[in-house]
Amino acid sequence: MVLTGKNNIGVYFKAAYEAKIVIPALNVPHVPMMSAIADTLAEYDAFGLIEVALLEIVKFKSQSWAVIAAEYERVADPRYTSLHADHTPAIDEDGLPVDWKAVFQEVLSLGYKSLMIDGSRLPFYENIKITSEVVKMAHPKDVFVEAELGAVSGHEEGPAIPYAELFAGKKGFTNPEEAGEFVKKTGVDWLSVAIGNVHGPIAAAVRNQPKVEAMLDIAHLKKIKAAAGIPLVLHGGSGVKQSDVDQAILNGITKINIGAVLRKAYEFALEGEGGNIAAGQAAVRDAMQNLICNLFHIEGSATRLRQLAGNQS
Repeated sequence: MVLTGKNNIGVYFKAAYEAKIVIPALNVPHVPMMSAIADTLAEYDAFGLIEVALLEIVKFKSQSWAVIAAEYERVADPRYTSLHADHTPAIDEDGLPVDWKAVFQEVLSLGYKSLMIDGSRLPFYENIKITSEVVKMAHPKDVFVEAELGAVSGHEEGPAIPYAELFAGKKGFTNPEEAGEFVKKTGVDWLSVAIGNVHGPIAAAVRNQPKVEAMLDIAHLKKIKAAAGIPLVLHGGSGVKQSDVDQAILNGITKINIGAVLRKAYEFALEGEGGNIAAGQAAVRDAMQNLICNLFHIEGSATRLRQLAGNQS
C-alpha cells in the first residue's frame, strides 16, 4: 500500500494543506466544459483538479470515464491540473448497489491520478472495509484515494430535509472520533467531511433551482482536522457562505468540489443561445474567473505549489 512517489498530486496536496491553499475540484457533467475549465486555470496560473463523478456519466452527458480521460489528454496542461475520478458510491443516490470494483479497475487503467470511493451510505465499519480495499487497489498504481465519512446530502430523490433543521441538528455531520479511527484503519489520503455542506440537487425537476446558501460549522471542522490529520475535502462547494469558505480553508479543507455553479452557467448559456457550445464555454470561463479570483483567491497557486512541492521533495 506504499505509493511510489511518481504522482506529484500527493505532494501538491501536502503542500496545499500546510500552506492553507485550496485546490478546487471542477466537475465536468458536459464534455465541452473541460477545455474552458482547463484554459482558465492556465490563464490564471491556478492549480485545480478536473473531475467527473459516476452520476455525471449516468445522469448527465460526461459519456464515459474513457471519453473524459481522452478529452483531458487533449486539452489539459498538467502544470495546472490533475485528473480525478469523483464520487463512485458503494450505494448510489437511488439506494442501488454499485459495482465499484469494476469502475476503479477501468479508472486505474485510464490513468486517473486520484479517485473517490463513497461508502458514506454504509455502516461505519463496512465503509472502512471497502475503503481499505480501494486503497489496496490504488496505491500500488500510484493513485491517491479520497473517501467520505458522514453524509453530504442533496443528490437523493424526494423531499430534502429543511436546511435549517439539517444544520441545527448536525444531521449527517462527520463524527471527529470516527474520523481519526477511519483514517488510521484505511490509510486513505484525503477525507470528504460533512459540516453543513450539501450537494446541489440533480433530479431533473429541481436541478436548475437555486441552491441553498449553506453554512459550515467551523468549530466542528476543527475537531475533525485534529482527529484526522490529513487533507480534508468539502463537497457541495457551490453557494457556501463566503466567510465560511475562508475559515474552512484555514482549518483543514484543502479540496473544494465545485459542480452546480459551472454546470448551470454552461446549461443556461446553451439554452439562451440556441445550443451554442461556444457561448456555454464562455459562461464557464466567466464562472471560473470568479471562483479563482474572488472566491478562492488562488491566482498563481500553480507556481506556488510547484515551488512548495519542490522544497518538500
